[in-house]
Amino acid sequence: MRLTTRARQAVIALIDVALQQRTGPVTLAGISRRRNMSVSYLEQMFSDLRRGGLVESTRGPGGGYTIARKLADITVADIVQAVDQNDLKSPARQEGSEAPGGQRCLTPELWSALSHHVIEYLASVTLKSLVDEQQPINDPGSAQGQGRQAEPVLRRVAPSPPKAPNSVFELGRFLAP
Repeated sequence: MRLTTRARQAVIALIDVALQQRTGPVTLAGISRRRNMSVSYLEQMFSDLRRGGLVESTRGPGGGYTIARKLADITVADIVQAVDQNDLKSPARQEGSEAPGGQRCLTPELWSALSHHVIEYLASVTLKSLVDEQQPINDPGSAQGQGRQAEPVLRRVAPSPPKAPNSVFELGRFLAP
C-alpha cells in the first residue's frame, strides 16, 4: 500500500471544502488559489471523489462542491480509496514480493501485516477530526480593504506522534504473539 501525493492532496482539498462550505458550495478555483493546486488536477480528483460519494457538485453560478456525508462518516481510507482505487482494494498486495534477481522475498508477511496496520489506522482517522484540528488565526493584511471577504488563514497543527513501531525490529516485537 502506498500513500500517493494524489491521496494526500485529496485529503487537503477535502479539509479545505469542509472549512469553506459554510458559505455555500466551494469552487475548484478557490481551492486552487488557497492550496496552490492546478484546477485541471482538482477537476480530475474531484471527479473521483464525486464517484466515490464523498462530494456533491452544484452546477451554475454559485456552484461548486460540498461534502456529501457527515464529516464523521468519512475516513482518510475512504478518501485514499476514492482517488487511488488500486491501492486499498487489495491490502494483501505485496509490493516487492519478488526480490532482485527473481528470488522470492523472504518477508511478504511482514509487508502484508504492515499494510494492514496502515489501512486500519487510515480507517480510524475521520475527516471531522482533521477539520477540528485546524485552528483559524487572524491575518490582518489578507483581504481587508479590498472589497472581498477575508478567507481564514490556518495555523498548522503539529501531528501527534504515531502509536506504531518505528523500526522493522520493533514491528516484529509488536506483531509477535
